[in-house]
Amino acid sequence: MMKQVVVWLAALLALAGAHAGIAADMNKVLRVGFPVDVTGFDPQALNDLYSNYVNRVIFEPLLGYDYLARPYKLVPNTAEALPEVSDGGKKFVIKIRKGIYFTPDPVFQGRKRELTAADYIYSWKRLLDPKVRSPNLGIFENKLVGGDEVVEAAKKSGKFDYDAPLPGLQALDRYTLQVRLVKPSYTMIDYFASAATGAVAREVIEKYADGSNWAINNPVGTGPYMLRDWRKGSRVVIEANPGYRDRRFPESRDPADKAVEAQMKGRKLPAIGRIEISIIEESNPRFLAFQSKQLDLVYIPTDFVNRVIDNGRLKPEFVKEGIQWTRAVETGWTYTVLNMEDPVIGGYSKEKIALRRAIGMGYNITEEIGVVRQGQGTPATQPIPPNLPGHDPGVKRPYPYDPASARALLDRFGYKDCNGDGYRELPDCSPLVLKYYNDSSEISRQFNELWKKSMDAIGIQMEFILQKWPDTLKMAKAGKVMMWGLGGAASVRDGEQFLTQLYSKYIDYSNMSRFRMDSYDKLFELAQTLPDGPERNKIYRALSDHFVTYAPVLFSTYRVANALVYPWVQGWKMNSFNQYPFTYLDIDAAKRKAVLQ
Repeated sequence: MMKQVVVWLAALLALAGAHAGIAADMNKVLRVGFPVDVTGFDPQALNDLYSNYVNRVIFEPLLGYDYLARPYKLVPNTAEALPEVSDGGKKFVIKIRKGIYFTPDPVFQGRKRELTAADYIYSWKRLLDPKVRSPNLGIFENKLVGGDEVVEAAKKSGKFDYDAPLPGLQALDRYTLQVRLVKPSYTMIDYFASAATGAVAREVIEKYADGSNWAINNPVGTGPYMLRDWRKGSRVVIEANPGYRDRRFPESRDPADKAVEAQMKGRKLPAIGRIEISIIEESNPRFLAFQSKQLDLVYIPTDFVNRVIDNGRLKPEFVKEGIQWTRAVETGWTYTVLNMEDPVIGGYSKEKIALRRAIGMGYNITEEIGVVRQGQGTPATQPIPPNLPGHDPGVKRPYPYDPASARALLDRFGYKDCNGDGYRELPDCSPLVLKYYNDSSEISRQFNELWKKSMDAIGIQMEFILQKWPDTLKMAKAGKVMMWGLGGAASVRDGEQFLTQLYSKYIDYSNMSRFRMDSYDKLFELAQTLPDGPERNKIYRALSDHFVTYAPVLFSTYRVANALVYPWVQGWKMNSFNQYPFTYLDIDAAKRKAVLQ
């Protein structure tokens, strides 16, 4: 009798867990379209948004964010638990889960390669390696005990010694990592969840790295997906990692998550076997691909909003198809970078500051939001976006649109038409031409037209250099771009990341304006030692004031993101830190098949 009960219980448990325990179905395919190509797959070498959407599912950091919880909450990922913090915020001890393995690669010679504390130490040392020139350098630069000495030695010798002891990064045992800082950093714990701190295997980097110690073509991580195909400028295909550990869809107590939980409760992650990412730069073909059901989800292109939304409602033709519409103010902003080293537009003299401010006042932000963005945005008032610590809702926008004041300011500082061609020259009558870099997409064409019309109205001539986004990024990091429009999104839960844009030690990395000022650097470093609160917010405000006073970066918008998702996509919840949460999604294949037939 007892034996029968045991057998019955085992069968019942197997039946109950049958659906939940199914591994990724390789017959399930999720299709999405990126408007920008990725630049590669190396978490320490890159930090552009679209590369990170893929990197974060190939490489794994110690921590992550609870997919469903709002406000966002840190949770363990490859770590067993959240870090133990001691010594006044200067010491972190993290235990790593045992039995996590890198995806197979010939470099491992047929052996299973387990993730250890040493892998995180190596990966994080790469952030410091001067040869790598990581855009994520700021996570650890000038913070680790002994870090400055190791970096200086590398600069002198021309080679970073990855075997040299670094007291700030130590493996206490195979699975225990200790981080020691020279001073408290209250944002450090969040960086343990950033894509840039994902683990790589040393032997993989050493085999595949190029002359910059980047390995962007051969990603090998421990994450839920692995790269199957990358055709530059065309597509990226990732497939589920068959050896991924047992990880389940998270639970939630929020009533708003009931529908998502009903779809996904207890399901093993990832559920989708294959993700196909098409690079579709133009808005029209990207949206048409969604309408023809070649894409399963899409972020409504800026210039298509009015075709989809009417008076704050999804149009009936989309409702009829059961399409889910979600929208949110992004935890990011758009802005224009002005090169402070450029002989025409750069510099710290009063007349150069006046020129940059006049450009800001002359640009028609009202038309950008109302016409080009079709109402999906608000004017940015400061570098730290809404819903992040450090954002001050009481701050008004600097340089409001005022072409008359812009013209008066230019007149005052000697920017006049010297040769009678209708455009102003510099005070010494040498040419004044703004060279703005952009791509050749239709939406970029609209922005270019708005810029030209705005600058024509204040008498400044513009030229437009059209090229691929990765090419402009490379030039900007080398200080060769005069003027460029960008968008930034939060990677962690603090506003500090947006203030790095003027920190002089990050020139060639996140400081693309190449701004240099000791007062800014000192305030920035002081803010890092303070916990979230009024004192740190006061310093953040002073840092923001530097953006306004010197105008190396012009504020544009806080964008509103609108996503459309077909009803066969399960597990969807809009996420500010990851617009493409591949790991948490599933496909109802029967529902899709019924619609497509």
